[in-house]
Amino acid sequence: MKRIFIDQEKCDGCKNCTVACMQAHREQPGTVYDLDLLDPKNEARHIIVSNGKGGYIPVFCRHCSVPDCVGACMSGALKKDPATGHVQYDEKRCGVCFMCVMSCPYGNVKPDKATRTKILKCDFCEGPKAPDDLGPSCVRACPKKAIHVEEAMV
Repeated sequence: MKRIFIDQEKCDGCKNCTVACMQAHREQPGTVYDLDLLDPKNEARHIIVSNGKGGYIPVFCRHCSVPDCVGACMSGALKKDPATGHVQYDEKRCGVCFMCVMSCPYGNVKPDKATRTKILKCDFCEGPKAPDDLGPSCVRACPKKAIHVEEAMV
């Protein structure tokens, strides 16, 4: 099972991963050069916060072995894919109760800012808009290689 791992020591807070995530999930096709960074519809699926000591803490979905968000989801909108190990979200099934948001111990599952009618979380850049098989956009965009994908032990 592949997961995203972060090397906090390498992260310099450049937010290339954030822009890459926004570009990968935007509704309208285009290039990164015409991406509206202030449009809440282009929100990234992760956050980067300051650690208060001049460093940064990238917060990504861990696709946990036993995900609290899935256990809290009453509608069945969140499920763990047994083949990939990734936590997948079905917006059509979501009851918008935000129990998953409250139960995520990492604070990564969040309501979308534009409509507050769905949640946003890392989807590992899978699905119809996936650029290719080179891994998630955030990983490819990190110039410091602070974000990487590796096989995880369950």
